[in-house]
Amino acid sequence: MKAFIFDLNGTMIHDMDYHTRAWQSLLNEELGGSFTWEEVKPQMYGKNQEVLVRMLGAGRLTDEEMQRLSLQKERRYQAEYRPHLALLPGLAEFLEKAHQRQIPMAIGSAAIPFNIDFVLDTLGIRHYFSAIVSADNVTLSKPHPETFLQAAAQLGVAPADCLVFEDVPKGAEAALNAGMPAVILTTTHQIEEFSHLPNIRHFAPDFQNAFMQGLAK
Repeated sequence: MKAFIFDLNGTMIHDMDYHTRAWQSLLNEELGGSFTWEEVKPQMYGKNQEVLVRMLGAGRLTDEEMQRLSLQKERRYQAEYRPHLALLPGLAEFLEKAHQRQIPMAIGSAAIPFNIDFVLDTLGIRHYFSAIVSADNVTLSKPHPETFLQAAAQLGVAPADCLVFEDVPKGAEAALNAGMPAVILTTTHQIEEFSHLPNIRHFAPDFQNAFMQGLAK
């Protein structure tokens, strides 16, 4: 492959439980809900505003209220996750090898810039990425391919020559819709949840095994 495109949450860092917990507390404590973990976890994809609409229904909140609640949720998430913030095992070495080989890399995430900046700048890895596509840069969220197609365009690489790293079925489906193969990090979902997707090349819990490290050689 000529380029790598990374989802962020659950793919580069193992933080999806912290996102789920932040959403559950916000929905229940601030908005009077009674959502269980099992109800919240499947909704952990797409833009924050889309999560709120899926959980609460359309028209419940104004755009301004959703923006305020989105930022409030991310502050909760960051405060709890910051002491545990770390790349998945093997990823630091993977990024450095790919960088040395001059393989262009991008972030393609439904996270807002506030969260992407939190990860890249706290861990000091921003220099590895030539393009960053966030929730603020797209009109349509995953599984629509816009995020990954825009990342490929910014890298100047044909979609078929890009390898996507993802952790959720909707993200892998977005890669499929973009005409890109995908590697799945099994931090969040079970392998069988991806069985309907023909573009999956490999499953791994992190970046340590021979297949993953071989991609950057």
